[in-house]
Amino acid sequence: MSTPSAIVVGAGSGLGQATALRLQKAGLTVVAVDRNEAGLKELPDGIHREVADSTDPDVPGPLVTRIAAEVGPPNVLVNTIGTFALGDALSVTPQNLRELMDVNVGAALWLTQAVVPYMQEQGSGAIVHITARPGVEPTAGYAGYGVSKAALAYLVRTLDIELRPHGIRVNAVAPQIIATAKNKAMFPPDMLTEAVEPEAIADVIAFLISDAAAPMSGAVVPTYG
Repeated sequence: MSTPSAIVVGAGSGLGQATALRLQKAGLTVVAVDRNEAGLKELPDGIHREVADSTDPDVPGPLVTRIAAEVGPPNVLVNTIGTFALGDALSVTPQNLRELMDVNVGAALWLTQAVVPYMQEQGSGAIVHITARPGVEPTAGYAGYGVSKAALAYLVRTLDIELRPHGIRVNAVAPQIIATAKNKAMFPPDMLTEAVEPEAIADVIAFLISDAAAPMSGAVVPTYG
C-alpha cells in the first residue's frame, strides 16, 4: 500500500512550514509548495518542494497534475497561504479588497478544484484551509480581512456539502494570532500574549486530516489561544 501524499501550500514559512514538518512526522509523503524558494530550502530533504505562486488562478491545475504524475495523487491538501491588512470598513479600497479576496478565498477555491478530481477517483480525501477569528466573529478594524476570511469559512461549509458525498472531508482552522516571525514583528507585545505557536496549530491540522477525525467535515475549529 502506497504512503498517503499531502500537498501543503504556503510551506516556505510559518504555519505552512510547521505543517509540512508535522505531516512528514506523521508518515505522509509531503509536497511543500511556496513561491518562497529560500524558505522551501529550509525543509528537510525528505520533503518534495515545488516553487509556485498558488494565488495565480492558472497555476494550481498544472501544478497538481505534475505532482500527481511525479509523486502520486494527493490524498490531502492543506492550504495555509493568506494575506492580511488592517483597516476599518470606510478605509477599504477596491485594490485592497480584490487582493484579500484573491489570496484568501480565490487561491483556496482554485487549489480545491485542482485536487478534487484525484480525490474523487480515490473515493476519499481531506482538505484543510486556514480562516481566522475575524472571519468568524466581526472585529472592528479588520473589515476587508474579516470579510475575506468569512467568505473562506462559508466556502469551506459549501465544499463540505458538495464534496462529502464523494468521501472528501473539508475543514478549517481559525487562529487569532499565530506566533510567526512576521506577526511578532507586526504586532505589539501586548497583542501577542495569547499568540499560538505554529506547531500547536499544525497538530490540530494533523488531527483534522487523520482517520481519527473521520466524522468531522464542514467544521471551523477555533485555535485562539
